[in-house]
Amino acid sequence: MATAQGLRYRIAKSKVRVPLVWYRHRALSPGDVFVGAYPRSGSTWLRFLLLEVLSGQCAEFDSVNTLLPSVGEHRGSPALLPGGGRLIKTHENYRPEYRKAVYLVRDARDVLLSEYAYQKAKGWFESDFDSYLLAFLKGKVNAYGSWQEHVRDWTEAASRSANILVLRYEPLRQNTVAALEKVFQFIGVEVGREQLQKAVDSNSLERMKAKEDKSRQLRQDRFVRSGSVRGWEGKLTAAQLQLIDRYAGASLAVLGYPTGNSLTPQPTSELSSQFAS
Repeated sequence: MATAQGLRYRIAKSKVRVPLVWYRHRALSPGDVFVGAYPRSGSTWLRFLLLEVLSGQCAEFDSVNTLLPSVGEHRGSPALLPGGGRLIKTHENYRPEYRKAVYLVRDARDVLLSEYAYQKAKGWFESDFDSYLLAFLKGKVNAYGSWQEHVRDWTEAASRSANILVLRYEPLRQNTVAALEKVFQFIGVEVGREQLQKAVDSNSLERMKAKEDKSRQLRQDRFVRSGSVRGWEGKLTAAQLQLIDRYAGASLAVLGYPTGNSLTPQPTSELSSQFAS
């Protein structure tokens, strides 16, 4: 882990990040719209789709990080939205500064497997998977706490505000054009279905991997992975699934994800019905 990325990873998990987070949230504008998500939830793919539609040009890794940057890197980024607003990515928990935001959420079990594979490739976690699972559920694997705390923070804010659109990753994958129509309606941009379909075709999994290959030096760790939906099935043991339910089952259920022995979503609240589609 003796790399610049590894050093940033360690700093991000320390108390040093508290003033850094405050500093990163300076110079925001009322018209800014945030794209929030827990890591490994598909926000990079969503950013590519949004950028390609708004800019009318092919989205690449270098351009997306410049034109639709992470919070803290947004100073000087162009206004792509009506009224001079910018699109800004964040992995942070909900903050009052996020006056308008799209929150992308993905099944915790797929997030878990994706984050584990990514961090193992980076050399950031060297223990066995069961140790990683417990650390993930306790919010110890990255700077953003546990998946369930992150989701609860954002969804509770969404239940209080009409200015947060909660978007599930799975419907985004299954019917991308329809999901994007909801996003653009939410942010106040009129877009035709043909334009949306063009962006979807340009950012398929295969083309995303090709774009990553163009932008990176040859190395073992890949950022774009399988993008699977319910890829966790058959990969997690009954004991591991029970542990996940114990920590994150309530948040999974609120969002309409299956828990326990259920093979289909079982909405248990008004929120789950809202987010299930």
